Amino acid sequence: MNAPDLETRLASVATSAIPDGLRARLISTADSEQTLALGYDVADSPVGPLLLVASAAGLLRLAFVREGHEAVLESLAERIDPRIVRHPVRVETAKRQLGEYFEGHRQYFDLAFDLRLARGFRLAVLGELQRIGYGMRASYAAVAAATGRPAAVRAVGTACATNPLPLVIPCHRVVRSDGTIGNYGGGAEAKQLLLDLEGG
Repeated sequence: MNAPDLETRLASVATSAIPDGLRARLISTADSEQTLALGYDVADSPVGPLLLVASAAGLLRLAFVREGHEAVLESLAERIDPRIVRHPVRVETAKRQLGEYFEGHRQYFDLAFDLRLARGFRLAVLGELQRIGYGMRASYAAVAAATGRPAAVRAVGTACATNPLPLVIPCHRVVRSDGTIGNYGGGAEAKQLLLDLEGG
């Protein structure tokens, strides 16, 4: 779905009762008055359009186009807060750093994260993923062991599959013990591209 259709659909989901003038005012004053819960924009990338959604606390969600950007926004409107509108300023730092990453000028992301979409063991796995350096790989088994639950290999796979911030929290660096790359939310081709980009 293209960007205008996405904006129209989101408006019907999250802001249908808000007059245009008030909606514009919400967007322009959101950060200073804290009237906007979530702001989003779409960034072009070598792995396709990336949906970026942020709260005032930090980046909340990054989604590949194959996940369905519209569906992701609808889910966030239902699960987190319906006050969600296109707001490029809210995600401009993330967009800039992603551009630098894909250009080969950035090896880690210096971003604030809002990790409320992950809990328990999945949140612990996200912490371990952030310790896997640029150009490095770790097996699902190694990540499980690092969390203190060496038998939880499948659960690590599930945590990677449900990572709300793929790429910036690098689940693409987790591979199978036999060295094959395994599955990825952005698709196997995207995962291989990211690993090749990093020289891993």
